[in-house]
Formats: sequence, C-alpha cells, structure tokens
Amino acid sequence: MKKIEIGKKVKNFTAESTNNDLFDLKDHLGSYLILFFYPKDNTPGCTQEGIDFSENYRKLKNQNTKIFGVSRDNLKSHDKFKEKFNFKFDLISDGNEKICNLFDVIKEKNMYGKKYMGIERSTFIINSKGVLIKEWRKVKVNGHADEVLKYIKELDKN
Repeated sequence: MKKIEIGKKVKNFTAESTNNDLFDLKDHLGSYLILFFYPKDNTPGCTQEGIDFSENYRKLKNQNTKIFGVSRDNLKSHDKFKEKFNFKFDLISDGNEKICNLFDVIKEKNMYGKKYMGIERSTFIINSKGVLIKEWRKVKVNGHADEVLKYIKELDKN
C-alpha cells in the first residue's frame, strides 16, 4: 500500500469506531480532521494525550475540526477507555493495521531490551478536501494537543 505524503490526497478508508458506526474518511470531508495515533488504551501517555485532546475538543470544533484517536485496540477496549476518561471524540479500531500502515506509524520499538513492532505516537491533519497538510511524528505528549490547536488556529487566520 502506498504511504501518504504531505500535499497529497489521503486514500479513503473505513474502520470501526466507538460511535457504533463505520468511520469513513470521505464522510468527514468539508472540515479539518485530526487523526492521532497512539500505542495502547489505558496506558499513562496515551491516557494523558486523550485527556489533553478532549480538553481542547470544543476549541477544535469551533475551528471546524474533527478529531479521532487511532490504535490497534479492539472496540470493546476503546469503548471502556473512552467511557472511563469521558473523551469527547471517538476512537478508531485498527486491529488489522490497515490505517497504521497507510500512515506509516508501525515502527520497531524497544522496551527493556526487547524489540517489537508498535505504533509510533503520531498526529496528522487532513484538510477539508482530504489532503494531508501536517504531520507530527515521534510525538511527546506534554503540550502536543495545545500545539495542534495552535496550528489549526493559524490555518484559520490564513
């Protein structure tokens, strides 16, 4: 599968999400779309990132921006995670790694000397026409949601 590039249209994809419906990229055209990829539900960094984006949800919505979190966890896990922390956005389940591979976020990781393949924390912004306009890779959680909001606000000014 061809990887995405900034300035290029993102190939349409569908996936299960916590809104009890199928997420279909083409249904979200007409607004900015933030997809943030995170390693695992209910882990400290992923939880904090979700909380930070949730706290900025209204401000992002006011900027004509939708937000979705993406990980390989199943819907049952996502539903519990979303409910536990009262996230205001939906989570997309990518158990088959189709979306992760499209966005090239599966990377070799190392924990306690053991190597494994996992999601590299990354965020992408797609414009109203479905074109990838910004990406952050190897994201550090602290301050990231605010940085994304600032970027969206700057787009709105231009």
